Amino acid sequence: MDATPLPPQISINGVQFNATPGQRPLRVDGCITISALFQSRCAELGDRTAQREKDLGIWKSYSWADYWRHAKWIGLALRELGLNRGDVVSILSEDRKEWMWFDMGIQCVGGIASGVYTTDSAAQLQYLINDSGSKFLIVEDEEHLDKFLEIEESVADLVKVIILEGEGLHDLKHPRCMMIDDLYAVGQKADAENPGRFEAEIALAKPQDTALLVYTSGTTGQPKGAMLCHENILAAMESGARALPALSGDEQLCFLPLCHILERDVSVYFPLAARCTVNFAESPETVFANLQEVSPSTFTAVPRVWEKIYAYVQILTQEATPLGRLAFGLALKAGAQRAEYLNAGKPVPAAIAGKFWIWDQLVLKNLRRMLGMDKLRRGGTGAAPISTDLLKWYWAIGVPLVEGFGMTETAGLATLNTVKSNKIGTIGKVVDGCDIRISDDGEIQLKGMNIFQGYWRNNAKTAESFTADGWLCTGDVGHVDEDGYVTITGRKKDIIITAGGKNITPAEIESRLKFSQYISDAIIIGDRRKYLTALIMIDQENVEKFAQDRKIPFSNFASLCAAPEVSKLIGAEVSAVNTEFARVEQIKDFRLIDVQLTAEDDELTATMKLKRGLVEKKHGHLIEDMYT
Repeated sequence: MDATPLPPQISINGVQFNATPGQRPLRVDGCITISALFQSRCAELGDRTAQREKDLGIWKSYSWADYWRHAKWIGLALRELGLNRGDVVSILSEDRKEWMWFDMGIQCVGGIASGVYTTDSAAQLQYLINDSGSKFLIVEDEEHLDKFLEIEESVADLVKVIILEGEGLHDLKHPRCMMIDDLYAVGQKADAENPGRFEAEIALAKPQDTALLVYTSGTTGQPKGAMLCHENILAAMESGARALPALSGDEQLCFLPLCHILERDVSVYFPLAARCTVNFAESPETVFANLQEVSPSTFTAVPRVWEKIYAYVQILTQEATPLGRLAFGLALKAGAQRAEYLNAGKPVPAAIAGKFWIWDQLVLKNLRRMLGMDKLRRGGTGAAPISTDLLKWYWAIGVPLVEGFGMTETAGLATLNTVKSNKIGTIGKVVDGCDIRISDDGEIQLKGMNIFQGYWRNNAKTAESFTADGWLCTGDVGHVDEDGYVTITGRKKDIIITAGGKNITPAEIESRLKFSQYISDAIIIGDRRKYLTALIMIDQENVEKFAQDRKIPFSNFASLCAAPEVSKLIGAEVSAVNTEFARVEQIKDFRLIDVQLTAEDDELTATMKLKRGLVEKKHGHLIEDMYT
């Protein structure tokens, strides 16, 4: 490693961190790189389960020894095939154990791992490969291989494509393609011929070496590759361990795309520090079923997932008997009373605690068990704004859901609420080892060891992201209260200035709309206009049930949106939200987006955030209609 004296250490749940946050060299259990920590964990834990995934409907376990062995074969094989230190490898696959094996194998031999969203088109894949200069591409199956074959003439610098699943490809003979088993064979041979080479490669890594390249979701313009070094990730591990500790016996469920820094943190790097077991969801469509099977100890998701779970419970409530609805309402009321004291940091009075215990035994405990949250110690949300009412609802049913804030450029973490120190409506306090300030124009700016190195091959954009004195410009506007809690009021570029000169941040209004069980997303319109309007996406499942219960005819999603009864339903939801805001902030008209958007559509990012500019452009006719 290095000869630098060890800083004082502090133990958090059996993991040693620097006693002073942000002190260099940053060490996690004495290790100054991700790859060194990986080597230490695998040697320590051996046959203990590191990962589980389903095979033909049966959960199968894979040990830390399996993790090490496959990562070693991958790393050595890639070196044999021409990967040099500092070269990029792109991974195009759904979440699975091999994703993590490649992530570690690449980093251990000095490569840079870069994830690609499976929803990206062939043209987007071409851009990412060429922009990153990737030497290798990992694809999951035939579907993803087809994207490469469509652009192969345009990615001439790509050396090899490694395929994880061979179904339908047994007759494939392509000079630039090889199967995963053939790659393992190359690695096994290299290991036999040169024992200790993999460990020697790990020892060469330095804290400032770029470990991963994470492309931003690109809500405006082409994605930019954020360079994160080993030290950045270790800083995120340390901050996470201090604020949101994981335990060695914890079970995790991995389901968000691993190319997103939030899921990479909570499913790869934090479990590496805490010795957790990671379970892979079968697919995005089976998340709720897998959640019930795994019943994780902690669960982190984007707001859209928490909104869908809430909407699902609302449907169940509507279908319940009158007695069942009454019982749930009383249980929810008792839970909300208890949650008020918990979130205020005050002792819960015995009478309220007793009432909650009764309703918890009768109703809420069964609800949590049905949702797969009966063992949940903590829920986490981030990556987009979430309704404060939704947070309160989860606390009321006995699920402590806390909100945090992070960006790709902050290695996924910057501020956090905790179960014991939680102020709903804020994004928490800045994490240990990171500093915060508010600029004269209200922008939140950050500095710390978790701040990224810059954008890959883009010095101009890197320079734009930092102030002259080295603080990261987040692009978010907000404030810090007297207790240190940070509140985001909106994005600088999203601030609406009405024709009357009133400055309005749309995020809070949009979050309130999304709390409705009938609304999945909304965009507030009104910049340089006389009043506010909204483009709204309905929640298909709940609105369909509403229509079916009332025998409202519809044949597809567009006709459902066109039904007068549905328009009246959403109008009532908008009117209810309007009562919470000043007259100038109220929505005067709205239109429904009558097409279903998925991450494959340009208007939606892979993490289910609407790209405001593209949505406004594509549906400009609806906007103009509201102002005619």
